[in-house]
Amino acid sequence: MTSLPSPMPGQKKLGLVVDHDTCVGCHACAVACKEWNTGGHMAPLPDQDAYGADPDGVWFNRIHSFEAGEESGSCASRTTHFPKSCLHCETPACVTVCPTGASYKRAEDGIVLVNEDLCIGCKLCSWACPYGAREFDGAAGVMKKCTLCVDRIYNENLEEAERVPACVMVCPVSARHFGDLGDPDSNVSKLVRERGGYDLMPELGYRPTNKHLPPRPKPVVPQDSRVSSGAGTHAADAKGLLRWVDLVLSR
Repeated sequence: MTSLPSPMPGQKKLGLVVDHDTCVGCHACAVACKEWNTGGHMAPLPDQDAYGADPDGVWFNRIHSFEAGEESGSCASRTTHFPKSCLHCETPACVTVCPTGASYKRAEDGIVLVNEDLCIGCKLCSWACPYGAREFDGAAGVMKKCTLCVDRIYNENLEEAERVPACVMVCPVSARHFGDLGDPDSNVSKLVRERGGYDLMPELGYRPTNKHLPPRPKPVVPQDSRVSSGAGTHAADAKGLLRWVDLVLSR
């Protein structure tokens, strides 16, 4: 089994912070990730029967949209867009379970990667990962995953502002943030503290580096609110008004 690098004081922990209050579920991050990485560090990212009845392929970033709240479909719920990608855990089970050392965690920045030359495609890492972040490339017979665009963030041929993961670069509403979460004074660390950022499934003990920012509470709207329209004034129920508020806030 593969061992983890020994933790060091002040160690860099590169990762993402995702703002669920801002994300509009446009999938631009997923498309940009696919485009960059299909020619990047773990290229190619194949697709099979992309336009057929049973499409399949390798995607490092997938967006799931669902209604969250006490009563689905009511004014108490809201549509939430949740990304599924590698969280670059501090103690990743996908690394410790790997029998060949193909999965490993870098000591210098905490990024979890796969050495395709050592991978035997046994899929133990995908079974061990509780976040569903591993992708199996059936054509190459190896496991693949998000690399935080390691070939991009250290690329000195790019402008400094572009040395961020592709998903962060293209987000039209700046819902994704990248930086050193091991530095308490970094912008991402400050954002996590200010907004109450949290770990995904912390009870498992894998200590994800990536953090999630919760949606802000919805404004309280009185039941007897009135909305003016071109046709005159009419009573608007709370459900309809809250949907309008959500639409405005998401722009």
